[in-house]
Amino acid sequence: FATLKRAPLSEAEPFKKLPGVAAVEPRVVLDVTLDLPGLTEPATGHLISLPEDGGQPKLNRVFLRTGRFPRPDERRAVIVGESFATENHLSPGDSLVAVINGRRETLQIVGIGLSPEFVFEARAGETLPDHKRFSVIWMPYRALAVAYNMDGAFNDLCLDLAPGANPAPIVSEIDRRLARYGAGGAITREDQASAQRLDDELRVLHSLALAYPLVFLSVAAFMVNAVLSRIVRLQREQIAQMKALGYSSKQVGGHYLKFVLVIGVLGTIIGSFAGRWLGGGLVNLYTEFFRFPHLEFQLDTRALGIALFISLGASAVGVTTVVWQAVKLPPAEAMRPEPPADFKPSVFERIGLTHFFSPAYRMALRNIERRPWQALFTAAGLALATGLMVLPGAMNDSIDHLLTFQWNRVARQDVTVFLTEPSSLKGLHDLEHLPGVTRAEPIRSVPARLVYGHHQRKLAVTGLSRGSHLNRLLDENSKPIVMPREGLVMSEKLAEVIGARIGDEVRVEVLDGRRPVLTVPIRGLVTDFAGVAAYMDIDALRRALKEGETVNGAHLAVDQKHWDRFMREVKDTPRAAFVMVKKDQLAAFRETTGKSMGILRKLYFTLAVIVAFGVVYNSARIALSERSRELATLRVVGFRMPEVRGVLVGELATLVLLALPAGLLFG
Repeated sequence: FATLKRAPLSEAEPFKKLPGVAAVEPRVVLDVTLDLPGLTEPATGHLISLPEDGGQPKLNRVFLRTGRFPRPDERRAVIVGESFATENHLSPGDSLVAVINGRRETLQIVGIGLSPEFVFEARAGETLPDHKRFSVIWMPYRALAVAYNMDGAFNDLCLDLAPGANPAPIVSEIDRRLARYGAGGAITREDQASAQRLDDELRVLHSLALAYPLVFLSVAAFMVNAVLSRIVRLQREQIAQMKALGYSSKQVGGHYLKFVLVIGVLGTIIGSFAGRWLGGGLVNLYTEFFRFPHLEFQLDTRALGIALFISLGASAVGVTTVVWQAVKLPPAEAMRPEPPADFKPSVFERIGLTHFFSPAYRMALRNIERRPWQALFTAAGLALATGLMVLPGAMNDSIDHLLTFQWNRVARQDVTVFLTEPSSLKGLHDLEHLPGVTRAEPIRSVPARLVYGHHQRKLAVTGLSRGSHLNRLLDENSKPIVMPREGLVMSEKLAEVIGARIGDEVRVEVLDGRRPVLTVPIRGLVTDFAGVAAYMDIDALRRALKEGETVNGAHLAVDQKHWDRFMREVKDTPRAAFVMVKKDQLAAFRETTGKSMGILRKLYFTLAVIVAFGVVYNSARIALSERSRELATLRVVGFRMPEVRGVLVGELATLVLLALPAGLLFG
């Protein structure tokens, strides 16, 4: 993918002859302001030209959900994105107004569609989709090119590479050939916004697919081990009789192994149905972020096989030591009752703390000390469950911190307006004099490639005024950073990605205008949850670009009393490429992220409760089974029911208290 200012269509033809290039498609792409009757704020339309013959593009084909493609002779017929049409209740036959090249144009909707290029629909610089205020719009080439004074030219280029082709030399050649036409630097598909978001999401899913099964299968292995240990101890005499009658150790061990395998198979069957239900819910959640023509959850038989194998493996791991205990006993020894446990004072009793505990609780402490491994695994299971319970609350706190930090402390403007082209200070003055504007701070941003060592990153370098009040740069302690007169300030994440630190020099290859190459030191790092970003003093950036007092946007503070009038004026401002309203971004964030986080919190909490219940129930059940005679004896010698209950409950309560600190740290 390559973007540029303007080049004749003939310049696209030579790219077809490059080694490794399979197809080339030039087009016109333009961001415009949309005026919808139901919206106070202006929406943004990302216009993309369709081939002149009226057919499908060769690359990034449009999936037509309903309606038809515009005919070549229809100058104002368009296809709009499905999500935008759904949110604004638009359908074929409706119209919308767009400000194209300073003129208000009424566009007629003839189709609703989607594209693989925009499965994630968001404006440049935004991290979440706003389907109500942003849409991809496809329009015939001739109509768009004439309206934007691009007839016979293009400003965007898509290339398809042959299988096995190396993209690096092709990208370099594209940049070299299109440099004189203001190219902003070509990117491969892995850096394209939709593909990048999908790759990131798949990486997260891959991590979760490893982490969560590991936690739950570890707990399952512990439970199987605990239950089978109890069964083997209860069946010592039967095991001895079977071996005395001629059954081999292999046959005896196989009996218990089959028992566990049955449990594993049944668990896998139940888990498959639960997984199908959860998978369907996850897919429905993804439809809030990604737009595919058809997205449904399909249960893969290969995944089922892997799940069955892993489940049986976890069960086998849990039962291995138990089976070994069952088969290693000689028949004569196994027929004798199991030797009594080693009863002795607990550690607390030996250090003289006896008077702090009741007799029932001293028994509980002794039992814990007699079976240290069982106590350890029980506490570990409870710690895992506690950690899972902490996670939903931590997610909620993280979202609250993000909103407070990013939208209240950093971004304090009401509106950010970006212009169609860089302008003199007159453009800033025009924005300052819009109704209700109480403060305006200029922005000058340029596309650039940051290079440090063998790392590089393509992004926008943003020039801000020293002492900016509306959009502040904050360090990790939320303290404002004064923009240095020279040098670069970057987000902590960007520094981490390229491996740079304060004081290091980076090469900044500007991909606009005269395309200067700068070597600038890093003067500071800022905390920025919006992503990777780089900033310079606006005057220093202008000097580096060898230009006057230019701006291509502004942060604005607006008096809410004049909000509606301000928005009407902005909609009619020809220079405004697109407008970002902070409260709309915040609302979109809460709607999408809040909904998804709410579902995930409920899911994590439910799973944590299941784990905790399983661990506690099995521990209590085993303790009751193993000590039923002892507890009955206590009742005979005069212990009351609460005291007998305290022996069991005290043991479990102690393990829970021991598990809580570790669980909180884990969470």
